[in-house]
Amino acid sequence: MKRLLLASAFAIAALVAAHAQSYPTHPVTIIVPYPAGGPTDQVARQIAPKLSSKLGQQFIIESISGGGTNIAGQRVARSAPDGYTLYLHNLQISANVSLYKTLPFDTEKDFQPIAMINSNPLVLVGRKDLPAKTLPELVAWMKSTNPPAKMGHPGVGSTGHLATFLLAQALGVKVDHIPYRGAAPMLQDLLGGHIDLFFATPQQVVSQFASGAVKVFGITSKDTSSQFPGVPSFVAAYGPKLDISFWHIVLAPAHTPRPIVEALDGAVQDALGDPEILKIWAVSGVAPFPKEQRTPEGAAAYLHKEIEHWGEVVRDNHIEAPTN
Repeated sequence: MKRLLLASAFAIAALVAAHAQSYPTHPVTIIVPYPAGGPTDQVARQIAPKLSSKLGQQFIIESISGGGTNIAGQRVARSAPDGYTLYLHNLQISANVSLYKTLPFDTEKDFQPIAMINSNPLVLVGRKDLPAKTLPELVAWMKSTNPPAKMGHPGVGSTGHLATFLLAQALGVKVDHIPYRGAAPMLQDLLGGHIDLFFATPQQVVSQFASGAVKVFGITSKDTSSQFPGVPSFVAAYGPKLDISFWHIVLAPAHTPRPIVEALDGAVQDALGDPEILKIWAVSGVAPFPKEQRTPEGAAAYLHKEIEHWGEVVRDNHIEAPTN
């Protein structure tokens, strides 16, 4: 019996190894939990061609929005752990652990981190006809305007939602939260004057800022940005709670064979060293993660740390996801 079990184990290991050595043999799907056009979708579309070039198969982007990104998460968590369904997500995956009383998956047990991708601060963007021109003028306007300022965000638990909540708390103002299914439609509504403000990624609005189509009032980093001259640091003005970094991570279903995980990680490492990608990111203040956090182990450790951090923010401020 022992010999039979041992032989079976070796046979299974041999099959896994053979499968991993030939991986991938057909197209790979990268699921993004937001509509096309937003910053997370953009990152997926930037790295997908590089992964294709490295691994020899097409990497297809599929957008599955809704459910606070948990519909997409459930789809990935229940997919076969064979490397053909990947998940590209952002900071929201860590906040959702505390925002929702129950999730259809366990964030740390049902996913296999592949690598951290990139990160950047957020910028507070306003419609171009807001009466305020500077951050102090904006604060004064937000304190005096009635009804409250309309602030958009890409749904409860998104980085923009958490940043909006922390900003209102720091300024001592009330705001009207306007949720969207993604960043792209929110920008369109800001340009159309339907909302007043929202937190954007730099790459999303750097060209609109340069053309005068929007105003930018502050940045969620300790340092200012050359892409947004004259825009002050929220951290310098209001403290470390507004030091907010918007990051991206690639995950696979749990139990994906280690050789496939390593193949994907190697392809991601190559993509994040690509001069073309680095040039695009540098223009808008986006930085790749250090190499030690691009590994599966480094990504898992970073994700765990962020789950703890945003869990504290959610609990301390009594932020809850809607139950319906």
